[in-house]
Amino acid sequence: MPVPPTSPADRDETCRTGASPRNRGDACPGALRLHSAADGALARIRLPAGLLTARQAEVLAGLAGELGDGHLDLTSRGNLQLRGLPSDCGAVLGARLRAAGLLPSDAHERVRNLVASPLSGLDGSGYADVQAWARDLDRLLCANPDITALSGRFLFGLDDGRGDVAALDPDVTLIAEEGGRAVLRYGRGPAGLRIPAADAPRAAVLAAEHFLGTLRAHDATAWRVKDLAPQHRPALGALADRLAEAGIRAEPTATTPTGGPTVCGAPTGAGPDGGGSADTGPPAAGPTHGPTPSLAAAAEPGAVAEPASVAEPGAVAGPGPVAELGAMAGPASATEPGPAAGPGAVDGPGGRCALSVMAPLGRLTVAQWRLLARTAAEAGTGELRVTPWRGIVVPGLTPGAAPARLAALADAGLVTSPASPWHRAGACAGRPGCAKSLTDVRADAAAALTGARPGGPRALPVYWSGCERRCGHPSDGPWVDVLATADGYRVAVRTGTPDTARTAPHAVAPETAQELADAVATARTTATTTAAATAAPPPGTTRTT
Repeated sequence: MPVPPTSPADRDETCRTGASPRNRGDACPGALRLHSAADGALARIRLPAGLLTARQAEVLAGLAGELGDGHLDLTSRGNLQLRGLPSDCGAVLGARLRAAGLLPSDAHERVRNLVASPLSGLDGSGYADVQAWARDLDRLLCANPDITALSGRFLFGLDDGRGDVAALDPDVTLIAEEGGRAVLRYGRGPAGLRIPAADAPRAAVLAAEHFLGTLRAHDATAWRVKDLAPQHRPALGALADRLAEAGIRAEPTATTPTGGPTVCGAPTGAGPDGGGSADTGPPAAGPTHGPTPSLAAAAEPGAVAEPASVAEPGAVAGPGPVAELGAMAGPASATEPGPAAGPGAVDGPGGRCALSVMAPLGRLTVAQWRLLARTAAEAGTGELRVTPWRGIVVPGLTPGAAPARLAALADAGLVTSPASPWHRAGACAGRPGCAKSLTDVRADAAAALTGARPGGPRALPVYWSGCERRCGHPSDGPWVDVLATADGYRVAVRTGTPDTARTAPHAVAPETAQELADAVATARTTATTTAAATAAPPPGTTRTT
C-alpha cells in the first residue's frame, strides 16, 4: 500500500533563534489549546511515557477519522498530533479525551511532557522498569497546582540506564542505576545527583519546582532549563539542599580521572558534543546492559512547522541523530530508533517478545493505527508504547505469534526492518500544511524513498525541508540535508549541532526526480569524516528540478 506522507515538524528548537530568556508567550499547542495551521486546527495530545491502552488508541483513531484528516502524527516526545481539525471542535475533542482517560487534568495537560525508555522491562536491559516511575511522576504532576506554571516545552526524561532517553537532553532526567539507585540530572550536561530509586519521581517534581523558583527569584522568563541565562542556572548543590529538606538523600555523581563529569561512573560523550564520532555517523543502537538490543535513539525534538513558536519536540517526521550518548553505565553503542535490532521483534525474558515498528515519515493512517491497536489487544498485553522516535512498541507477544503479526504490520506499510530506506527518514510538514514551505516535501520524500535501495543500520538519517528554517531537522551528528530552494532541491551532508552545523563540500543540486533519489541514497551511505565537521559551507548554487 502507498506509504503515508510525513507529519509536521514540531520541535521546540525552532525557537532557538530567539534570545534567552524567552520574551514571548508559550504558544505550545495542546489538546485544549489548538494551533491554527494552513490545513486546519492542530491538537497535540500528551501521552506520558508514550503509554496508552488499545481502547484509548481506538478512541484516538476515531477522533482522527471523524474530526481530523485521517492521520495520526507521532512526535519526538512520544505524543500524538491530530491535524486538519475544525476550529470549533475543542469541546467535543476534550470531552472524548476525558472519557477515555487521556485528559486527567485540564490544567496540567500541556505540562505532562514525559519520555521514558520504550523497551524498559521488555528486553532484559536496563536497571529498572521506569514505566512505574512514569505513572507515579504523572500522578504527582497532576496533583501539584504549582507545576502548571511550567511551559509546554519543559521535558521530563526517565532512562532505565541504557542511555536512550538521557541522550534527548530533557530538563529533568532520572537515570536508573543498579543497586536501587538513580541519578537525577538537572538541565543540560552529564553531572547529577545520586538518589534512592524509590524517591526518583518525587525528586523530579522537586527539581521542576526548583526551576520555577529560579524564574521567580530572578524575575526571568524561560521555557526550559537551557534557556536560563548562565548566571541564573542553579548549582546542583542548591537542588541537593532542596531534596534534603524533603527527606531525600542526594550526593553528587563522581568525575572522571581527567576531571570531566560523569553519570553512572562512565565518561560522557563519544564524539563531538558527546555524540557519535563524526567519521562513522550516529551509532546504530543505544547503550545496553545485556545481550538484547534496545530501542535507543535520539532525535531532535520537532516543531510545528508554522509558526515556529508552537514548537514542541515532537512530530518531525523522522528521527534525528543522537546527542550526548555514552554517559550511562554499560557499553555505549548505537543511538537511533531501533538500534541493532532496529524495527522488528525484540526478545525478552519470560518467553515473551515485543514488536517495534516505525511510522513512515512519522505519520500513520487511521487503518494502520487501528491495526496496531488490534495487535496489542489480540496478541499482546493490550498496551501500546509510542516512542520518542516516531515508533510504536507492542509488548507481550509470544514468539510464535510475533512473525505473522510483524508481517501484517509490514504489509500495512509500517517500517519493520532497519534495512528499509524509510528507516531514519524524515521531513517537515511542507505544503499544504505549512504556508512557508516552497513545495510538498512529503510527497517528494515519499517518491524518493519508494523503491530506493536498502539503507541499513549505518545509513545516515535524511531530512527533507521545505524552506531554510528546516523545522524539525536532526539535532546533531552527520545527517543528509535535502533542502527545497526557489531553484530546486539541494542535497548535502551536514554535521554538528543546529547552531554550529556545517555542510560537507560535496553538496549537489539534482535536476530530476531520479537524480534526487540517487543523490539522497548516495549521500546516506557516504562515509563522513571529521573534516566535514569543520568544512566551510559550499556556495549556494542550485539547479531547477
